[in-house]
Amino acid sequence: MFVKQIQVGHMAVFAYLVGDPITKDALVIDPADDGKTILGAAAANGLRINYIVNTHGHVDHIGGNAEMKRLTGAKIIVHADDAVMLTSTPPAMLRMFGAAASPPPDILVQDGQILSVGNVELAVIHTPGHSPGGICLYAPGYVFTGDTLFVEAVGRTDLPGGSWQTLYSAIKTKLFTLPDDTKVMPGHNYGRTPTSTIGHEKKFNPSVR
Repeated sequence: MFVKQIQVGHMAVFAYLVGDPITKDALVIDPADDGKTILGAAAANGLRINYIVNTHGHVDHIGGNAEMKRLTGAKIIVHADDAVMLTSTPPAMLRMFGAAASPPPDILVQDGQILSVGNVELAVIHTPGHSPGGICLYAPGYVFTGDTLFVEAVGRTDLPGGSWQTLYSAIKTKLFTLPDDTKVMPGHNYGRTPTSTIGHEKKFNPSVR
């Protein structure tokens, strides 16, 4: 499995290019900004982006959807519980973040569904709490955690639809049951390091001990 972490935009968002190096099929997770940089990385590795996956519908993660879809024709994927949020960002907030309104989703997913690009399969893990439709994506060795789990921190829960109890439960029962050596790929570059592991977070994340 090909994985590339790319920091984009002004909020230290991590976008991820994930693909099959054999078939050259790929998806991009949270293309918040800098679409041409992401496409350049795809081109450099001979990958074609078939899907855009949003871990949730907040403006700082979806601001590049429109450009990415226009340039690639990729289908937008989001959890059903964040589908309305994806297309209802207030214009003032879009201006504040320098973001474009997202097109509507093409595919709605639920917990446990499998997203395939070539021979690569990513399992959808519904982890609400930061937002109602927050998801993580798991493939053996990696979990892409959006704003659910950061390096030694967790996503905020004071935004509309947020819930600390729900987030805590999702992390403890769904993420912390993954193998300890699973690499945590967070949605923002907010930690001491750009990645972590499930084992490290279980031991050292002060929010969910």
